[in-house]
Amino acid sequence: MGLIVVGALLLMLPNATYQGISFVDALFTSTSAVCVTGLIVVDTNSYFTAFGQTLIMLLIQAGGLGILTFASYFSYFFKGGSTYENQLALSDMTNSEKIGEVFTTVKRILTITFLIEFIGAILIFFNLDKALIPSFSERVYFSVFHSISAFCNAGFSTLPNGMMEDSYVYNYPLQFIIVIIFVFGGLGFPIVINSVRYIKHLIARYILWFVEKKNNYRPWILTLSNKINLLTTSILIILGTVIIYIKEYYNVLGNHQGLGKVVTALFTATTPRTAGFNSIDFSQMHFSSIIIIIFLMWVGASPASTGGGIKTSTFAIATLNYFSLAKGKTRIEVFRREIADISVRRAFAVMSLSLLVIGISVYLISHYDNHVPLLDIAFESFSAYSTVGLSLGITGDLSSESKLVLIGTMFVGRVSMLTILIAFFKKVRQGNYHYPSDEILIN
Repeated sequence: MGLIVVGALLLMLPNATYQGISFVDALFTSTSAVCVTGLIVVDTNSYFTAFGQTLIMLLIQAGGLGILTFASYFSYFFKGGSTYENQLALSDMTNSEKIGEVFTTVKRILTITFLIEFIGAILIFFNLDKALIPSFSERVYFSVFHSISAFCNAGFSTLPNGMMEDSYVYNYPLQFIIVIIFVFGGLGFPIVINSVRYIKHLIARYILWFVEKKNNYRPWILTLSNKINLLTTSILIILGTVIIYIKEYYNVLGNHQGLGKVVTALFTATTPRTAGFNSIDFSQMHFSSIIIIIFLMWVGASPASTGGGIKTSTFAIATLNYFSLAKGKTRIEVFRREIADISVRRAFAVMSLSLLVIGISVYLISHYDNHVPLLDIAFESFSAYSTVGLSLGITGDLSSESKLVLIGTMFVGRVSMLTILIAFFKKVRQGNYHYPSDEILIN
């Protein structure tokens, strides 16, 4: 909240914009940047100066990495260490097995973040048309801005219409690179670190087997959480791409040919999972396709990532629970492991709270702007809660009250309602007793 307010005040500085900006619009832009959403009420390119755009980029970077990561990492140097409680929180967030590994893991997080953003910026730079951006320094700035925005799943662009610009909409290599960058950002730091460890083990294992004929197999290097998240992410990307490709083949994909249709369908199916970039006009899509987009936005990215939504693990646990109940099982089993009961309870709490917050957001916006179609409002609310940044084109025309509702929705979506409840409710010490259990009639 502090970073959002400071960001809003900085964006109101005279040299941050060309014509000045209202506090509500500055607060909206700052919230959208810190919460890595990407919804905009004013055009980033024409409204903000180079200084203002740089402020937005820095707010995106800070929001993407997470305040806890930054605060804990720097407190380690400034104070000569960190509290035990803070290290426990960090170990849970970064998926570290030992508390002593926490700051090593945070260093890896920062290293991986800046390395991927650096490589992404280089790849974007070499896929830009020099005729469109003749200045070398402007191409560098464009590349850095979009690499950070993509990795942090922010969706901000210095182009007036994003990737829908006529000069960029057919630049498929550039679009594919941006997809790779924001998919990496949406996977989550624990998954990336754990996957790198697993790949290193595979390489070492097969080299040892080839050289010395020894099988150096070690089980469960890839954790259960990572297996579930990687599998769910892959299924959502493939199914989303196939559905969009089939349904929009003659509609929004009609102007593209061959491989271009595939890349555009892939871009369209992956960007709702909190990236927020658009290479097509979402308002021109079929109604059924928009429903699919809303669902993908709601699920979002993986936990401990730069993305939002209810997260892939939450959706996976809920789906596995359906099958488990249908089979008459009393527990959820997957990959020869049993999912802890607390994880199941958290998953359903996150899902129900997300729908509650989105429902309140839809109700309030429809109250303040009752002339706006319900589908557009619902799309906007899901996009804000899941920190996606996609819109059917109503954001800038909303009333100040509706903009404040979206600001609150973005903030709650980024922090999560469950976290807010935990912060406000006093922890109760669990007694060493159990009441007699009773089943409640359901369905």
